[in-house]
Amino acid sequence: MAEITYLEAIREALFEEMERDENVICLGEDVGVFGGAFKVTEGLQARFGGNRVIDTPISEIAIVGAAAGAAHMGMRPVAEMQFIDFIACAYDMLTNYVATSRYRTGLACPMVVRGPSGGYGRSGPFHSQNAEAAFLHTPGLKIVCPSTAEDAKGLLKSAIRDDDCVLFFEHKYLYRRIKGVMPAGDHLTPIGKARVARAGTDLSIITYGATVWKALDAAEELAKSGVAAEVIDLRTLAPLDDDAIVATVRKTNRVVIVHEDTRTGGIAGEITARINELCWEWLDAPVLRVTAHDVPLPSAPALEDFVLPQTADIVAAAQRLLTY
Repeated sequence: MAEITYLEAIREALFEEMERDENVICLGEDVGVFGGAFKVTEGLQARFGGNRVIDTPISEIAIVGAAAGAAHMGMRPVAEMQFIDFIACAYDMLTNYVATSRYRTGLACPMVVRGPSGGYGRSGPFHSQNAEAAFLHTPGLKIVCPSTAEDAKGLLKSAIRDDDCVLFFEHKYLYRRIKGVMPAGDHLTPIGKARVARAGTDLSIITYGATVWKALDAAEELAKSGVAAEVIDLRTLAPLDDDAIVATVRKTNRVVIVHEDTRTGGIAGEITARINELCWEWLDAPVLRVTAHDVPLPSAPALEDFVLPQTADIVAAAQRLLTY
């Protein structure tokens, strides 16, 4: 089978789910005639019509509110944020209404909010954010961050079929750079399950999204000096796969956590706390973090490279970890 890109895998998932279930709809800014800012939804409106692929006004809170209402009425909406940065405009609707819906009323809210996230693209502070940590402490929301084309498709299909709201952060740097061969049949990737992206015995690198590829490059570099690094791709941040985290700590006894999000309040702190609670006795060294700096992301290439985690930063952290 031919390889397809990360972006094409997302589009394929949307096509297949809309073919499978007439209750699946897409809505967002320019998702119809234009096919989306990155052309993720290109061709959907021509195939399924304007009643199922809906161009909306430029109002993220209205998009999420409309999706929530549709979900309560039996639809399975997929709402696009043109850039995930602007999901902040819908924070109130997501946290105060959507996330609490099942608890307050007993109503499921089967909807997906998806959109391009992340940096490494020289797009500056308004089009490069990683919004996952803003929602991690909100019960009722699931958060997915795929790193491969296969998981981008499999996780989106699972998210559409889920009876709760799923925030689906697709990394735009990976859209056309990462390719994969899709498994045959109805390919679903389970939400809440991490994967071992590379096996190793000397230390663990726990990460997700675009930094999975930085971590794999770092592991390859470390292997040149005889260090076998294990790379864990979390895939889902809420819920976290505690079993996978504990298993890799017990195996390697040393952990570096890598994420593109800023350091303060990032998920690395939560994972570190869980490691301390669940498997402290297996640690031979402190848990180290490699993250972005606590600043808005610059658009100047040299400055963006300095702010965001790079392969060399991960290698340096791993080498430091091995000195303990």
